[in-house]
Amino acid sequence: MRVLVTGAAGFVGSHLCERLILEGHDVVGLDGMILESYAASYKHDNLRALTEQSRFALHKLDLRTDDLSPVFDGVEAVVHLAAIPGLPISWERLDLYTTCNLLATGRLLQAATAAQIKRFVHVSTSSVYGQMAVGDERQPLRPFSPYGLTKLAAENLLFAHHDNYGFPALALRYFSIYGPRQRPDMAYHIFMEALLSGKPITVFGDGGQSRSNTYVDDCVEATVRALDHGTVGQAYNVGGGELVTLTEAIAIISELADREAVIDRRPDRPGDQRMTQADTTKAREELGYEPAVGVREGLTRQFAWHVDRRSRLT
Repeated sequence: MRVLVTGAAGFVGSHLCERLILEGHDVVGLDGMILESYAASYKHDNLRALTEQSRFALHKLDLRTDDLSPVFDGVEAVVHLAAIPGLPISWERLDLYTTCNLLATGRLLQAATAAQIKRFVHVSTSSVYGQMAVGDERQPLRPFSPYGLTKLAAENLLFAHHDNYGFPALALRYFSIYGPRQRPDMAYHIFMEALLSGKPITVFGDGGQSRSNTYVDDCVEATVRALDHGTVGQAYNVGGGELVTLTEAIAIISELADREAVIDRRPDRPGDQRMTQADTTKAREELGYEPAVGVREGLTRQFAWHVDRRSRLT
């Protein structure tokens, strides 16, 4: 199968592309390398293993403005990962989040419809649920940040295409993905780099915030399964199954670094979720999804990646 992956140079996107190629698929990668997301150097590093693959082709295109029809040649399925992520700056840059997360999705849906693709997997987020994302897919949808608002709007647009035109789309709601290549703006990446550099860790709030973190390999597994087995018109939670507080995660990372964390405590940030705990019953029953990597093992793997990356760059 020929699969188009948007956000291919990103954290999850690069892992997904590698997995699809490993399974014998041809992958068309699309990434705008938008600097407002994070430094392109990280994305180029993410692509190191992919650039040598004959089954992979990368197109640097902006979903908001560029002609997308050429990249759909022979494409049968789409995984739409591209988005501007993160909560804090979404309050200040609603224009950026609206165009990248909603307008871009609309243009991609139009191009995919014209290409008559057979399956469209849209990647959404637990942020569509709001401050307390606890339970199954029937939770109320009340975003707590402009980021979550734009991601929910994109979901609604997706399902409007399905309901009106029979467009073969489904959505995955990722819960707090972590692991090697994690984005540099995400908490565990920041904490590990701070400890390795002997710097304080900034914690917003009391540290009691909790997450059902999802290791990136588990996230990719769920996404591949959705391509094969997901029901169009449906949304699925993708979570890790193990709840951990911010304070507990910092303790594990400190142990891995063999260095006590110095905490710089700040007030809560607007839009930050207090608790996320995914009920993945639906994904288990319909996709056969079961998270395989626990938090300690996942953090150990991510920490090893940080150490290796630093050694390569020095």
